[in-house]
Amino acid sequence: MTAHHALAPSRQLLNKVPEVTLYFWIVKVLCTTVGESAADFLNVNLNFGLTGTSVVTGVLLVVAMIVQFRADRYVPSRYWLAVALVSVFGTLVTDNLTDSIGVPLEASTLIFGGLLAVTFLVWYRAERTLSIHSIVTRRREAFYWLAILFTFALGTATGDLMAEVLGLGYLVTGAIVAALIALAAFGWRFGLHSVLAFWFIYILTRPLGASIGDYLSQSTHQGGLGLGATVTSLIFVVGILGIVTYLSISKADVIAADADDPVLDAAPANERGGLWQTVAVLALVLVAGGVGYSVRTSALRAGTPEPAAAVESMPGGDQPTPAAPGAQPAAAPSPLGDLSAFRTITQDTLRLLTAGDQPGATTRVDDLETEWDNAEARLKPKDKAAWTAIDSKIDTVLRELRATSPKPASEKAALTALLGALR
Repeated sequence: MTAHHALAPSRQLLNKVPEVTLYFWIVKVLCTTVGESAADFLNVNLNFGLTGTSVVTGVLLVVAMIVQFRADRYVPSRYWLAVALVSVFGTLVTDNLTDSIGVPLEASTLIFGGLLAVTFLVWYRAERTLSIHSIVTRRREAFYWLAILFTFALGTATGDLMAEVLGLGYLVTGAIVAALIALAAFGWRFGLHSVLAFWFIYILTRPLGASIGDYLSQSTHQGGLGLGATVTSLIFVVGILGIVTYLSISKADVIAADADDPVLDAAPANERGGLWQTVAVLALVLVAGGVGYSVRTSALRAGTPEPAAAVESMPGGDQPTPAAPGAQPAAAPSPLGDLSAFRTITQDTLRLLTAGDQPGATTRVDDLETEWDNAEARLKPKDKAAWTAIDSKIDTVLRELRATSPKPASEKAALTALLGALR
């Protein structure tokens, strides 16, 4: 679904990217979900932390890019490994800006949107095409992968902004994104420029993949299917390996390699008008996004009820305890308002851990993560500094309890510190 344009007068290689087929989109979504799960596994389960995960992923990405650039043609295994690692690294770029530097997701969305626009502008001015059917020079390939990186970072920022800051949740965000993808595909069928449609959909597949993964992995009482992160990741990895193996054998997604093919020398007549279509679509997205953001933030400022789900019974039917042994009442109300629901979950987790029930504590702390994420849109605007301080402590608790080799002393210390912050 991409256009073909005149090639640059430089040494040509065989096309380095796959044909855009149904397989392409399926593997793209699967890579997005697996990439996010892999980042979480390194960050939380192996306790690398956000910085350590970024360094490890960055090194792997450099190696994968070297292998990809040294190839003289499209090889499915090399290409999709690179896409998966770009997915992880692009996500981590946004996460580092948000969690480590404190850049708001609104700003990240605008920053990466601007960087992607500049990349496309420079790419087009240098090559006179943005078509992925013409990635036959090193320079075009460099532009291509830079654009891919920014699409993942932008997709991450946009998806998290909708799901967390605006409080829509990943299921609703996924539904909205899927509707936009369907709209773009419908528009392409009726004359929307194929290059514009391709890159628009490519950006949106990132939040779509995250939403699908979140829905599959979340527990049933949280609205998901309860497969868990490990099972979900395994299913997606098997899916990727199966499709990539098929593509490697069948060559079903290999673009014709003949440099003299007339298809590569001229754009079809119905592919004209890309500039004005891009301006129109961009203006529509900015206006619709701005209005939606304004309406949603106004509704959040008006106030919403406290989350009732946070005080659900613990796994196994036990009721939450009113207070942990020796716990002191809050000395003063938090600027974030009533945090007793989150304190109750933290107390339950500490009690289970003290009783030697590590699996129960790990399960119960999942509720803390879910309810805190769901409440972000309501709490963060009240006092960003207070929210960030508690969010950091919750991240520490999650890392300690989900570590591959958990240490009870470190877990209890993290939970106790969090209880002190949940006043």
